[in-house]
Amino acid sequence: MSEDTDQQRLRVVVADDQAAVREPLAAVLALAEDIDVVAAASNGREVLEAVAAGPVDVVLMDLRMPVMDGIETTGLLADQYPEVAVVVLTTFADDDSILGALSAGARGYLTKNAGRRDITRAIRAAAAGQSVLDRAVQDRLLATARAKAPAPPKQDLPADLTPREREVLALIGLGLPNRGIAEKLFISEATVKTHINNLFAKADIRDRPEAVRRAIEAGLA
Repeated sequence: MSEDTDQQRLRVVVADDQAAVREPLAAVLALAEDIDVVAAASNGREVLEAVAAGPVDVVLMDLRMPVMDGIETTGLLADQYPEVAVVVLTTFADDDSILGALSAGARGYLTKNAGRRDITRAIRAAAAGQSVLDRAVQDRLLATARAKAPAPPKQDLPADLTPREREVLALIGLGLPNRGIAEKLFISEATVKTHINNLFAKADIRDRPEAVRRAIEAGLA
């Protein structure tokens, strides 16, 4: 029984160059029953050392750090340890930071306004291969994508998507979480997840940030 419980616990590295942020954050996360904070790092090099000493499931990554910043570290982790998920937690929500981190391989992106519940939810989602983006980050991505693609093509999606799957994709493109989609369409969250899994498979979409982009490019959002 205890062995199964241990296997379900998530091993997390907390990375932030400020001890006043890093240490309280590690202490708060350690209170979660399914999270073990296995290391705290003040720069990217220390993150890589902690992951090499592993095992590690998720790195909660600050972006602006000395020695090696969070974006470079995320890229190296994606190349060398693809099984380790990265969730960015930073004060910065500018285009370069967001796109740089997501392009490097981050699965989640939160600002430091996020509460403990949001952070733990993002860690669990990242460990399960899902993405969680701060609402401010979603809005920024939408604005950037619309500015770069004012006249998106309408034929980008597979023809076999059902009308409901297109509705779900459109709502993802507008930044709604699964619960919001369920409330909007008057269906359960489980049904929403089924539609998302189906449309991701049909459209070859890897994660939620890509789904937002595809929805915008297809003119659904």
